[in-house]
Amino acid sequence: MTRYRYFTCDVFTDTRFGGNQLAVLPEAEGLDAAQMQSIAREFNYSESTFVLPPEKGHDRKVRIFTPSAEVPFAGHPNIGTAFVLATMGAFGPLDEPRTVVFEEDAGSVPVAIHKGDGGRIRCELTAPQRLSMGASVAAASLAAAVGLEPGAVVTSAHEPIVASVGLPFIVAELRDRAALERARLGVAGAEQLLADGAEVPDVLVYVRSSDGFDIHTRMFSPLDGIPEDPATGSANCVLAALLSHLDEAADGAFSWRIAQGVEMGRPSVLEARTEKRDGEVVNVWIGGESVMVSEGLIEA
Repeated sequence: MTRYRYFTCDVFTDTRFGGNQLAVLPEAEGLDAAQMQSIAREFNYSESTFVLPPEKGHDRKVRIFTPSAEVPFAGHPNIGTAFVLATMGAFGPLDEPRTVVFEEDAGSVPVAIHKGDGGRIRCELTAPQRLSMGASVAAASLAAAVGLEPGAVVTSAHEPIVASVGLPFIVAELRDRAALERARLGVAGAEQLLADGAEVPDVLVYVRSSDGFDIHTRMFSPLDGIPEDPATGSANCVLAALLSHLDEAADGAFSWRIAQGVEMGRPSVLEARTEKRDGEVVNVWIGGESVMVSEGLIEA
């Protein structure tokens, strides 16, 4: 047995026990994929990360596991991993903002790190891929899957649709906060979406807002062992890219302040922005703060 150091942190929050939990093993050399999966299942967070030496000349290689599978890219694991490594001093002094690059299955993921007032560390990632869109999902099918009446799904801007900037999600707009609060996606609902022809079973639902946030979201991924996620950087990157794509402006910069996790009692704040040129979304970013929670040793 070998002991490996781990840290846990809460991501997309400045308050301990809010945001999205993450376990990080900053020195994961010697672990194989089966061991990484077992450790991720043991922590049972939505994701755990395993940091390895780079293979392509960047700063680190990062592997990301849910309790049931490895994923090619995810948002809060990149933000939290950068935060943990920076807090450990792995990138040296943070007297000036700096950007590190993580090597992942979806591609290279740059993460900008900035230490602000009070020593708080804020990280912002750049999505590894440009927006790609798949097939639409029938609004009635999506509504039934999340336990809502068909009229609760808004289709004026877009039908529920599969989209990705590195990890695909079904994105659907809902009518109001009441509908958002009632939404649920269980295993049976996710399996029915696949049976109805959906390309993926993971769902981000959202409503537009004006209460200090531009958008409120929820994300469900029950077939990955994640009944609900309190902060999903990858899914909100997709949403920001999709909304920018749908905007009539051919060029510009767009930004959103997004709330997630409220219904779970783990409120999160995600700050998304995009750049659009010649009618195409060319960059998507998402960022936020993190808080260290614990550290220890695990044997594997």
